[in-house]
Amino acid sequence: MGRIVRMGAGSGFWGDALDPAEELLERANLDYLCFDYLAELTMALLQRQKLKRPDAGYVPDAVQAMIALLPKARAAGTRLVSNGGGVNPRAAAGRIAEGARQAGMAGARVALVEGDDMLGKLDALIAQGVPLRNLDTGDEDFAAIRDRVVCANVYTDSSGISEGLAGEADVVIAGRVSDNALYVGPLAHEFGWRRDAAHVHRYAAAVTLGHIVECAAGCSGGMSSRFLEMPHMGRVGFPILEVDETGDATVTKLAGSGGRVDQWTVKEHLVYEIGDPRRYLMPDAVADFTSLRLDDQGQDRVRVSGMRGEPAPELWKMVVGYQDGWIGETMAFFPWPNAYDRAMKARETLLERFERMGLAADQVHFDLVGLNTLHGPAAAFPGREWANELPEVGLRCAVRTQTQEEADKVRRAGTNLWIMGPGGTSFGTPMKPRPVIALWPTLIPRDAVEQKTEILVA
Repeated sequence: MGRIVRMGAGSGFWGDALDPAEELLERANLDYLCFDYLAELTMALLQRQKLKRPDAGYVPDAVQAMIALLPKARAAGTRLVSNGGGVNPRAAAGRIAEGARQAGMAGARVALVEGDDMLGKLDALIAQGVPLRNLDTGDEDFAAIRDRVVCANVYTDSSGISEGLAGEADVVIAGRVSDNALYVGPLAHEFGWRRDAAHVHRYAAAVTLGHIVECAAGCSGGMSSRFLEMPHMGRVGFPILEVDETGDATVTKLAGSGGRVDQWTVKEHLVYEIGDPRRYLMPDAVADFTSLRLDDQGQDRVRVSGMRGEPAPELWKMVVGYQDGWIGETMAFFPWPNAYDRAMKARETLLERFERMGLAADQVHFDLVGLNTLHGPAAAFPGREWANELPEVGLRCAVRTQTQEEADKVRRAGTNLWIMGPGGTSFGTPMKPRPVIALWPTLIPRDAVEQKTEILVA
């Protein structure tokens, strides 16, 4: 058997648990531990922070985790890879290097990967005739939102990560690389894969493997439709990849940890957030998820083999975040008896308060918590008599406005409800207005993107 690269998933999102990653460092004998922190809206939220403070804009949890885990990682010979740099990977890399020095790890190497931030290049792209059409709506009038744009980040490939690892980095910190690039980069570096026809299927295999494990517990029992069967999810084991040079791999987890790895947990995450399973387009390759074979080997081990794909697409996805008004929100809860009637009376009262206040709203939305919050108009209403017998019903009101001042009227109306509302009104939770950051997904030529990698030494 040829050389095997062992990789672990250290995080699936911003807010994930850290102890499973610590457990992997202590017991799994990993070559790499990879941390995914970003979602599309996360970039816009981080950009808002950076606008307020130029030294912000990264995921604080990512920086804290890299500093905390680096001593154990260096002792274990494990290298850490993360996209927690958000919209300010330079500041994140600087903080990690500084933290390493303070922790007595002088000489630790931190690779900074930049190039996904396209905010300063938007006008040049427009001048070059790039249409920037909205992928969701088909809208081509980008000029209508141009002056409200706060961020523009393209999903980049793994080349910057591979370059950082070639520079002997102990930690790689990047911005908006694709989620699976965190796993593709180390494999391409370790096995010396080239971006040519001979290695296309290997890159597609790495994309597939990265997709399977990128949400961490998502393929070891988390989010499963078989949730009742999943043991000890409070101490779940994050997944491990054992990958050979061809891209074939085994998905597993630590013995004795919670959760489960079988072909069904792998399948459930394989089809998570995808469109065409034959063409999973990523900046490193186009993967064909229908080509692979899964073999359940028991004892939390699943073999993944036979993966195929196509070369990387010429167009890469870019997500633009832009300011699009404000949200005002309030919520209250109502007890049995007649919980539903109480909630509906509160709804009527709020609408009358909005009229009295002269609220200028673009949209007013109500949810009945416990009845239709998740399914909305598709929820089956069991009837007023039945609903009035529920132990409690909540009322959530969200209003979209153009200004913060108008949105704040919703908060004030929510507090008015405490006394004006029906008997039994539970003091609700009026919330401060928050700005709306809308997303404009589009495509740009990949040759418009220039990644840069720099090594910082602690």
